[in-house]
Amino acid sequence: MADASFDVVSQVDRQEIDNALNQAKREISQRFDFKNTGTSIDRSGDDVIIISSTDQRALAALDVFKERLVKRSVSLKALRASEPRPAGKSNYRIECTFIQGIPEDKAKALAKTIRQSGLKAQAQVQGDQLRVTSKSKDDLQKAIALLKERDEGLALQFTNRRG
Repeated sequence: MADASFDVVSQVDRQEIDNALNQAKREISQRFDFKNTGTSIDRSGDDVIIISSTDQRALAALDVFKERLVKRSVSLKALRASEPRPAGKSNYRIECTFIQGIPEDKAKALAKTIRQSGLKAQAQVQGDQLRVTSKSKDDLQKAIALLKERDEGLALQFTNRRG
């Protein structure tokens, strides 16, 4: 019998981020508490930039964006937002980036967790993802539960199940 396997990845759907961004833009343009604050939210390459005349309005715009991401099923664990920083013309700026892939140090920590668990499963780091293999599908299910429990601060997905 061939080994069963699955991949552990950390990816976000760019289309869902765009949808959340467009919804947040619309809400910010319509809400009374954002009127005359110069608050805007736009995409700059792969990042999202929030600009406002006060740091409190910038943080409020970030909250609106986070709400839209959650409604679109994008994990906030993938979002890295900076603190509001002065950005000239008495504006404040927040830069939001999205983490794609599992960093090598975290992938090694996840692989070590599986090795130390006593499960008959092997984990190999393959670039920015982790492949877990085992002869037993039950052990793979237990490995998924273990990785979900062991929160490394990443938005993990389990894909490419075989076997």
